Amino acid sequence: TRYPQLFTLSLDDNLKPTVQWLVDLGMDSVQVANAVSFPRLLGSSLENNLKPKVQTLRESGFTDSQILKILAKQPRLLVYSSDRLNHRLHWLGERGILTES
Repeated sequence: TRYPQLFTLSLDDNLKPTVQWLVDLGMDSVQVANAVSFPRLLGSSLENNLKPKVQTLRESGFTDSQILKILAKQPRLLVYSSDRLNHRLHWLGERGILTES
């Protein structure tokens, strides 16, 4: 694996809550499998990393349905640094690609 820390993660504290959160977002089993194939996502903090990234997307004007589609295709977006995510959102906004909040 490219993320050896995966083997040190707690099933109950890390893996199960993250998978359940993805399901709660509306991902189906295929989308969840795709997302967890990016192991850094499983090691990311729900409260300090994953949920704030989804909130940033919402604040940028994306609907929950749009966020689900984005994350189903690009789950690694959730582990981008906040600066990197904000920079990309700003770039898209400047080009009129994002909806207005």
